[in-house]
Amino acid sequence: MASFKYIAADYNGNEKKGRIEAYNLDLAKARLRDEGLKIETIEEVESSIWTKDIHLGSPVKHRDFVVFLQQFASLLKAGLTIVESLTILREQTKQKHLKEALYYVEIDMRQGSSLTNALKKHPQLFSDIFINMVHSGESSGSLEGTLSKLADYYHKNYKTSQKVKSTFAYPITVAIVAIGVVIFLMMYVVPEFVDMFTQFDASLPIITQIVLAVSHILSQYWLLILLVTLLIALTLLILFKREESRIKVDHYLLKLPGFGPLILKSNMASMTRTLSSLLYNKVPIIEAIKLTEQTLKNRVIQQTLQEARTSLQQGESLVKPMREHWAYPYLVTQMIEVGEKTNALPEMLNQVATFYEDDVDTATEQLKSLLEPLLIVTLSVIVGVIVLAIVIPMFELFNQIN
Repeated sequence: MASFKYIAADYNGNEKKGRIEAYNLDLAKARLRDEGLKIETIEEVESSIWTKDIHLGSPVKHRDFVVFLQQFASLLKAGLTIVESLTILREQTKQKHLKEALYYVEIDMRQGSSLTNALKKHPQLFSDIFINMVHSGESSGSLEGTLSKLADYYHKNYKTSQKVKSTFAYPITVAIVAIGVVIFLMMYVVPEFVDMFTQFDASLPIITQIVLAVSHILSQYWLLILLVTLLIALTLLILFKREESRIKVDHYLLKLPGFGPLILKSNMASMTRTLSSLLYNKVPIIEAIKLTEQTLKNRVIQQTLQEARTSLQQGESLVKPMREHWAYPYLVTQMIEVGEKTNALPEMLNQVATFYEDDVDTATEQLKSLLEPLLIVTLSVIVGVIVLAIVIPMFELFNQIN
């Protein structure tokens, strides 16, 4: 996609300058005219990293994408064509990236392309799972139902992942606050009392000596501590990017007390929901498993699913590698086995997904209710120790003065 710099005038004759991205000059001009602009000059410019939009994760918010799918399905249900629906959706959406992608999807379709092929040109917005399910719906003539199922799939998947993230975010946030409070007290509050204790030559209890020693280290060597911390964090990040290290980390995460079962349930919910949705939309099972592997965050679960795909390709049972792995719960393997034997695998997977999604909701609430008092007590104890380390010798000094 090329970038074009233009000068144009709106309906009121006001000059407008800017940049626009398009596949070619004709499409850039057509898009500006669609926006009601009269082109004065337009020329292609070289794109650079400084002129590109920078965003983290998906450029379209999850909620907006779900709404887009629901509206798309509703418009098709009302009898509009795909192109007409895309035009309405493009005009309604306020999401810049989605509006731009829909514009080019619409152009491609007007030129005879299928919806699936038009969507494939925008992988940053439309995932492989989305494109495969749309292709299935388009081929079978049930695109409206497919889009509704996609909206339901994305909503449930997002809801489950957010529940887990919020559970992890709570203790991390409290820990960061606790560390910040301790550093502030140690570097700015405790040193104020050091001169007073030294001046009166007071005998300090062991707790005060420890706190003062820690305060001295932080005050004098904070830059070195910061550099060492950053170096350790960078080392861990590099190790984490290695596949072998990532597998080991994911293995230990599943073993964590409290958090491990929650991670496992979340991955089971994601795996079964994704696989069920793909199979419901007639995606071939091998391709469906391969796409499901891409959505899994935990490498241990992902590897076992890869082994299950290999087992299926070799003519064996899908559930065999899962049954032999310690991480897969009995409920999952049992339901998959029943689904294989009765040719009702999508239905069985859907039931498992619903069960684990509800279980994740319950587990996150329980874990939060346990963590909240524990973290508050921990923070209180840390701050209390620092306060006591200052207050105890002060009382002794007051007694000596009196």
